[in-house]
Amino acid sequence: MSHEAVPQPAIGRKSQGLSGTVAMPGDKSISHRAFMFGGLASGETRITGLLEGEDVLRTGEAMKVMGAYIEKHGDEWIIQGTGNGCLLEPVAALDFGNAGTGSRLTMGLVGTYDMETTFIGDPSLSSRPMARVLDPLREMGVQVLKASPGDRMPLTLRGPKHAAPISYRVPMASAQVKSAVLLAGLNTPGITTVIEPVMTRDHTEKMLQGFGADLEVETDKEGVRHIRIEGQGKLVGQVIAVPGDPSSAAFPLVAALIVPGSDITIENVLMNPTRTGLISTLLEMGASIELVNRRSAGGEDVADLRVRSSELKGMTVPAERAPSMIDEYPVLAVAAAFAQGETRMPGLEELRVKESDRLAAVAEGLKSNGVDCDEGEASLAVRGRPGGKGLGGGTVKTHLDHRIAMSFLVMGLAAEKPVTVDDANMIATSFPEFMGLMAGLGAKIETAV
Repeated sequence: MSHEAVPQPAIGRKSQGLSGTVAMPGDKSISHRAFMFGGLASGETRITGLLEGEDVLRTGEAMKVMGAYIEKHGDEWIIQGTGNGCLLEPVAALDFGNAGTGSRLTMGLVGTYDMETTFIGDPSLSSRPMARVLDPLREMGVQVLKASPGDRMPLTLRGPKHAAPISYRVPMASAQVKSAVLLAGLNTPGITTVIEPVMTRDHTEKMLQGFGADLEVETDKEGVRHIRIEGQGKLVGQVIAVPGDPSSAAFPLVAALIVPGSDITIENVLMNPTRTGLISTLLEMGASIELVNRRSAGGEDVADLRVRSSELKGMTVPAERAPSMIDEYPVLAVAAAFAQGETRMPGLEELRVKESDRLAAVAEGLKSNGVDCDEGEASLAVRGRPGGKGLGGGTVKTHLDHRIAMSFLVMGLAAEKPVTVDDANMIATSFPEFMGLMAGLGAKIETAV
């Protein structure tokens, strides 16, 4: 997608009961890492189920520019990696589009190489803070030669001749920061340690171990995780089957809960406990979600979800649950708009620095569609209207944020009046199949003429 793409509004309209079975596109977090670690490992990596959204493909392009061979054969991606420590200096800027995960993790990966690397992105990504990743990299000897004010893109890194291992306590719950430091440690002599007081998604640790990295995780009696990686080891290519993305599954899941008469099955959803906060919350709100055919795939737990329309009740979501559902709060807020009573969501600081100020964007979208809500500095309270009476009729400013767009299109399926989003183009960054998949279940979502 061009950074200057013409906005394409879309409308969600009141729908009849949704039905059918759908398979989710591959998990975005695992897909990014599969391209990165496969591109870095020695030998061949084969990937099935990869999410072919724009964000992930940008990561693949970056790895190709730095020496990895990546090709698609049928449904399988085949990678010949460079070997750890052998990435090439890019001849041009790495353009990450809207990909926050891809850009931040790659900064860690290349930062400790003795080379210059420039990172650019679209207006949304260029507004996002990178200091949280750059600060620990500076401690390892990485120089930030150029950056926009506030350590934002475009920015250029210069790696040291010899990087220094560090012990770094992550100041916020962020899998991206943790991962960037661990990836920087791959090309650094000695042991790099990340101390994580609040556990976040652990795909980096699991996958690095799978590729052969010398990495260990120890949890102390206070529950603080100490993750140690020994640098300059060998990574070996792997066969990876990417499970379905729970963050993408959130949209048909909530749609089925709020549209009366719905009964759908969502297949092959990742059930890693660091990613299932939304399901736990909805179950506590009274959702009919049945986990069937539980199994293991590629070292991760997966299951199929049978979801039926439900009468939801408001609740207070525990703040400590936020890291396991940080991307799902926009669609949870939509579910809350149809629940009985008030739903309170504290601990949302991290939503201020996503693809948009996601907390403000959600509150603004809810209010424009008749929802009674209060936005706090790091919280949101939503008072629902069961049945959606009086809801809808507004146009939501998406602020180039794919999750805002999809969440409010879902809202339109159960609201009394249609809900319009000002741009649906960026949905392709994470879930290019969204429109077709939802239509196949019976959802009335259409692009505006």
